[in-house]
Amino acid sequence: MNSRPLSLGPLTALPLSPPVLIDAAAAAGLDGVGLRMLPAAPGGIAYRLMDDAALLRETLAALASTGLCVVDIEMVRIGPAFALAEFFPLFDTAARLGAKHILIAGDDPDEARTTAAFAQVCQALQPYGITADFEFMPWTCVRDLAAARRIVQGAAQPNGGILVDALHFARSNSRLEQLDTVPPGMLHYAQICDGPAAATDTLEGLIHAARCERLLPGEGGLDLVSLFKRLPPRLPVCIETPSDSRGPRLGWAAWIQLAADATRRVLDGVDQIPVNR
Repeated sequence: MNSRPLSLGPLTALPLSPPVLIDAAAAAGLDGVGLRMLPAAPGGIAYRLMDDAALLRETLAALASTGLCVVDIEMVRIGPAFALAEFFPLFDTAARLGAKHILIAGDDPDEARTTAAFAQVCQALQPYGITADFEFMPWTCVRDLAAARRIVQGAAQPNGGILVDALHFARSNSRLEQLDTVPPGMLHYAQICDGPAAATDTLEGLIHAARCERLLPGEGGLDLVSLFKRLPPRLPVCIETPSDSRGPRLGWAAWIQLAADATRRVLDGVDQIPVNR
């Protein structure tokens, strides 16, 4: 049986407000949730709990009543004009929620400047006991595992980490063998989903598939078993399976339950294979 803590990524059911998302995750038997408090792209859906006291109270009440934890907060994007002070309200609210990790994305083509900014974020989060986890995505300036590792190692902060997303890992041409040399302490949680074995040949299609139409674990052609076999065996796993077509049609609660069940089946299969890390 899978022994990894499972959480619900906000992108799986982004139209749901945090309290409703928490209740749905609890109904599906999950251990935690992620919350999107800043958008992934300009104009995108986000629930700014740092600016909405009433919604924050409702969210805290839902966490208390369900016993779920907040695994991660999304997201801090590091661009050329990055200013750490802009994110202090986010960090303070993440701490109030008991969040364990904050997702970081990179939009600055200057890797040295990105590394310095990432180090600042890590240092700001250390007093809260929160990690900063760099998610590489093939359409951003931090495109693959190798780039994320350079930045995290260059920042040299104890709470800096790399976030491995199954779809981004496959689409970035990162290699399974690269994971074998990543220190386990640099991996704080991972994201699971599935997708076609072959990627679309356009940037727009790549982004759309990642943000709007992923497959449930086990439905597609990604080698999830080999990927998760190389990750630490008790690493928390975040379920990130957005589907603009199936989620609304089936109902978000049903979609979340399907995603949770599919994730458990895949990870149970991983656990039946001998360790090779």
